[in-house]
Amino acid sequence: MANHLDLEEQEQLDELKHFWSKYGNLISGIVVLVMVCLAGWNGYQYWQRSQAAQAAVMFDEMSKSLASGDVTKAERTFNDMRERYARATYTQQAGLALAKMAADAGKSDVAKSALQWVADKSNDDGYAAIAQLRLANVLLDAKQLPEALKALDAVKGEAFAGLVADRRGDIFLLQGQREQAKTAYLSAYKAFDDRSQYRNLVRVKLNALGAEPEPAKVAAQANTSGER
Repeated sequence: MANHLDLEEQEQLDELKHFWSKYGNLISGIVVLVMVCLAGWNGYQYWQRSQAAQAAVMFDEMSKSLASGDVTKAERTFNDMRERYARATYTQQAGLALAKMAADAGKSDVAKSALQWVADKSNDDGYAAIAQLRLANVLLDAKQLPEALKALDAVKGEAFAGLVADRRGDIFLLQGQREQAKTAYLSAYKAFDDRSQYRNLVRVKLNALGAEPEPAKVAAQANTSGER
């Protein structure tokens, strides 16, 4: 019995040796590759955390400059951030913050540059869309209407559809294209939630153009009033 077990064990050992001689190098290579990838991933995560921490320090510095009204210093800090920490979330936020302060200060070129960078370089679709919308506003204020429409065309995401349509209506109205403006405002009205204050503002714009977004509802209310 013992000899029988010894033979079985020897056969299993021989099979294992054969398997390892055939696939051992492949298995070892896979294990090494997995370990290298894991080490690389951990290193990348550490690098990202380090980049974010350093960007946060610079963002705080830029915020102080903005709070004191020093747009020039804030711009220098932002330029440094986008060169060193272009992919950090704090850098995207810094660009949006700088653009707002610069636009309020009448420095539209600084605002446009910051917003265009965020729109082009952000790895977050939300930040990119916000940057394009704000860029369209800056261009609209500067009466660069074709450029403003182009910026709106680049906004992606259903969440921004109402804002895009409303701003597009404003541009069409300034261009004297009343029917196109009306169509855009109607699209904006439908995109906003019933409880949205912005929807009421769009209704005012439509009424100013002689349009009613819900004519059937208005007619029904008029009939009810008449019956009384």
